[in-house]
Amino acid sequence: MRDGDWSYLLHAGRLTQQYIIDMYIKVETQRLDYYRSEQVQRETRTESFQGIIDSLHIHGEIAASGVGQKILLPSSFIGGPRNMRRRYVNAMAVVQKFGKPYLFITMTCNPAWKEITSMLLPGQKPADRPDLVARVFQSKLQELKHDIIKNKIFGEVAAYVYAVESQKRGLPHCHWVIILADHHKIKSPAVYDQLISAEIPIGSNLFLRECVIKHMMHGPCGDANPKNVCMRDGHCKNHFPKEFSDQTTAGKNGYAAYRRRDDGQRVLVRNVLLDNRFVVPYCPFLLSKFDCHINVDICADAKLVKYLYKYIHKGHDKIAYNVVLNASLDICDEIQDYQDGRWICAPEACWRIYGFLMSEMSPPVIVMPVHLPNHQPLRFGVQFGVQQSLAHVLDDPLSSRTMLTEFFVSNSCDESAIRLKLLYKEFPEYFVWEPAKKKWKVRQKQAVVGRLCTVNPFEGERYFERLLLMNVRCPTSFKDLLTVNGHTFATFHEAAVSRGLLQSDDYIDSCLAEAALFQAPSCLRVLFALLLVYGITTNLQVLWDKYYCPLSKDFATNGILTGDQVLEKTVAAIDVVLNSMDKSLADFPIRFSCKYACADD
Repeated sequence: MRDGDWSYLLHAGRLTQQYIIDMYIKVETQRLDYYRSEQVQRETRTESFQGIIDSLHIHGEIAASGVGQKILLPSSFIGGPRNMRRRYVNAMAVVQKFGKPYLFITMTCNPAWKEITSMLLPGQKPADRPDLVARVFQSKLQELKHDIIKNKIFGEVAAYVYAVESQKRGLPHCHWVIILADHHKIKSPAVYDQLISAEIPIGSNLFLRECVIKHMMHGPCGDANPKNVCMRDGHCKNHFPKEFSDQTTAGKNGYAAYRRRDDGQRVLVRNVLLDNRFVVPYCPFLLSKFDCHINVDICADAKLVKYLYKYIHKGHDKIAYNVVLNASLDICDEIQDYQDGRWICAPEACWRIYGFLMSEMSPPVIVMPVHLPNHQPLRFGVQFGVQQSLAHVLDDPLSSRTMLTEFFVSNSCDESAIRLKLLYKEFPEYFVWEPAKKKWKVRQKQAVVGRLCTVNPFEGERYFERLLLMNVRCPTSFKDLLTVNGHTFATFHEAAVSRGLLQSDDYIDSCLAEAALFQAPSCLRVLFALLLVYGITTNLQVLWDKYYCPLSKDFATNGILTGDQVLEKTVAAIDVVLNSMDKSLADFPIRFSCKYACADD
C-alpha cells in the first residue's frame, strides 16, 4: 500500500482473494514438484551403514546409485502429514518432561479490529483484504505471546506450544497449550476465579460487558435453535447450556466447572435471551485488551494432554470428496494424497506467503536416533554423492559418526559427561550437536528436550537396544550396553533380560503404556491387534482390562453411546484390523476372553 499509488490488485475484491490463492498454490506446487523430482528422490534416499557394507561385499554393488530407500513427502515439508506427526510427538515429549498442561487458549481474528477497518479502501470489506487480516492477526498473536511469556499474566511458563490455522470462512485463529512452572501451577478454584470468568460482567466495566456479549456467548442452540452447527443428535457437542453453579469446582473430563451464578441477567444474542449458562470461559484482561473471541480454559487432567496436542496438530484442511477405487493405480504417493482435496483460503495463503510461523514450540525438541551397530543412516547428496565409490564412503571417518556413536565417545572421554552420568535422552540438555563436525560440545544456553525416536517392538534387537538406552546411564559403547555385571551378552534382548527390564510381559505393558500416551485410540487398537496376531504375550486378558479405556476413548468421549455400545464398537474396530491382515483368523493365537464382551464376542 502506497500513498498516491492506485492498485488494481487492492481493489479487485474476490478476484484479489483468488489471485492470492493461485499465487500460493504455485509456490506450494513448486515445492512439492521439487520433492517429487527424480533427482531429489534419488539424492535424498537413505541407506544404513551396514546396508552399504552388504551391497559392497555381498551383492557386488560398487556405485552409490544402486542402493537406497525411496522417500515420498518428508517431515521437512511444513504442513505435511509427517511434519504434523513429528510436531505432535515432539509436543508429547515436552509433556513427559514438564508435566501436564494447565491452560488451553483459543484466539480468533476479529475482522472489526480498528487496525483492519481503518486501512480499508472506500467500499471495501475485511474479506476483500486478506493481506490486512493476516498481518494484523500476526501482530496480535505476537502481542499475546509477549503477555503470556514475558509479562507472565498467568505465571511463569515452563513450556508452550501454539498452532495457527484458518477457519473455512477464512478468519485465522490460533490454539495455545501452556505448561506453567511448578511454583506457578494453578491448584485451587479460588485462583481459577481470579484468572478466568464464565459470567456476564456486572458493574462499571461496560466495555468488558460489551466484549462478552459480542464475542463470548455461545449459540443460541438447543431448543432455541436446533439447527445450529454445534448440534449433534439433538444435543450441543460443546455441552451448552452449562449448569448454574455458585462456585468453581473440578468438572468432568478434566475441565473446570466454572462459577455461573443465577443472578437473573439475560442478554439478547441473535434474537434469543441468553444467561450465564451460555458464556464461554474467558480471561477478562485478555478479552478487554484484544477485543476478539479468546477462550481460556483450565485443563487439569493428564488424560486431556494427548487430545489437546492432537487437536492443535491435526494437519491441513481438506474438502469432502469421494474416493473411487481404481485397481490400475497401485502406487502409494504421499504427495498426491496431500494435494487431493486440499483446501486453502486467502488469509492462510497470505500467511504462508509472508512466511509467518504456522506453529511454535518451546523448549525445542531434539530427536535422538537409535540404530544397531554399523546400521548408521547415511544420506545421498549429503554424506556421499551418487557417483562416489562405496569403498571411499566406508573409509571416511565421518560416515560412521552419529549422535549415538558420539554419545558413547563423549561418555568415554569428556569429563563433564562422565561426571553427569546422563541417559541418552538427557544428553541434549547439557550438550549440543555440531552437524558439520559430527561431535557433541557443552551447551552454553537454551533449554531443550531430548526424545528417542520411536521403535516398534516388532523390530526386535533395535527395540531392546532403545530399552537399554532409556535405562542405562553413561554407556561408553555398544559392547558396554551388552555387558551386565562383567558378562557380555550376544544380543540386546539378553542384556535387557539380565538387567530386569523384561520381567514377564512388562516390556509389552510398557510399550502399550507409551502408545496410550502418544497414540490415538485407532492406532492403539492396531497395536493391540498385532499382539493378538503374533501372540508375543501370555497376559492379553490383563492387558485388555488395563487398556480398555484408552482403546475405546474415542467412542466413549461423546457421551452419547452406552457402555455396551462403546464395547461393541471397540471390539468391532479391532476385528476390522484383524480381518485386514493377510493371515487367516483361524490361526490367530487369541488367548483371552473379554469379560466385558457379550457371549457372541
